[in-house]
Amino acid sequence: MTRVSTVTGTDVAAALRAAVDGEVDDSDRRRAEFSTDASNYRVVPKVVVAPRDTADTLAALEVARGLGVPVTARGAGTSVAGNAVGTGVVLDFSRHMNQVTELDPAARTAVVQPGVVMSDLQAVARPHGLRFGPDPSTQNRATLGGMIGNNACGPHAVAYGRTADNVVSLDVVDGTGRQLTAGAGKGALDAVPGLGELVRGDLATIRTAMGRFGRQVSGYSLEHLLPEHGTDLAKMLVGSEGTLVTVLGATVSLVPVPTAPVLVALGYPDMPTAADAVPALLAHRPLAIEGIDARLVDVVRRHRGPAAVPELPAGAGWLLVEVGAEEGESAEDVL
Repeated sequence: MTRVSTVTGTDVAAALRAAVDGEVDDSDRRRAEFSTDASNYRVVPKVVVAPRDTADTLAALEVARGLGVPVTARGAGTSVAGNAVGTGVVLDFSRHMNQVTELDPAARTAVVQPGVVMSDLQAVARPHGLRFGPDPSTQNRATLGGMIGNNACGPHAVAYGRTADNVVSLDVVDGTGRQLTAGAGKGALDAVPGLGELVRGDLATIRTAMGRFGRQVSGYSLEHLLPEHGTDLAKMLVGSEGTLVTVLGATVSLVPVPTAPVLVALGYPDMPTAADAVPALLAHRPLAIEGIDARLVDVVRRHRGPAAVPELPAGAGWLLVEVGAEEGESAEDVL
């Protein structure tokens, strides 16, 4: 039977203040501020905590666990699906745990705290000719922890994959308070008792029902636990939205910044025809592909004037295709 907590917000805040060095705020204003994200939902939490470090995070989780209060890990609150709101304790990682703690240009990896803003990671990596591949439209405020939570993509996921495809390992804590480093390879499943047996007992189901298309980001990505996919516990945890673990830190892979990218606008009679053209375009290794139809263009021109939208090829549906070059070639070579 699930235990329903009857503890008051005042009790929770008092217990957290006794255990946590970071800010603990149960004021009406702060709770109202954190009751919404970019979605239409409004869920008022009992208290908002801004942990200063891993020890603070573990202490807050221990208090919540002892009192039976749910926890929501939050980055920038850019979710449009209500991922960042909850009724219990909201952990705001963006205030203090927001650093790139290590960058290895040779290995093309970075170690980040969960509250680091995506664009800040890009700024640290850029002088080394590197970048993090996935780039959601909210990257100037979205955090890596949030991107890991919902397996964010962005337009450049066409070239670089989802967030899961760019995670090397995760430092996490589970619901019992047990810390572990989730990685890949032989022995990776031993970190979670019984997980190896679960996978071996359901190989057929996992192989046929999970990960059937590239941008599948809903549900638990159990396909990453298969031996042919590297037995990767870290990638499986990406997209679990805090329901399995709380992320304390991550090691992520970086990719070279493409040289001289070029944006190409392709016109089609309508959007279905444009969509039919995508498979052929993928063979040319595009960095990004985005579709836009005439209705959106008409709205912008109607409200902001004809000059608000650059001249486009004839058609009622367009694909904006970004192509780049690898070492020794130019974007024109790709085109």
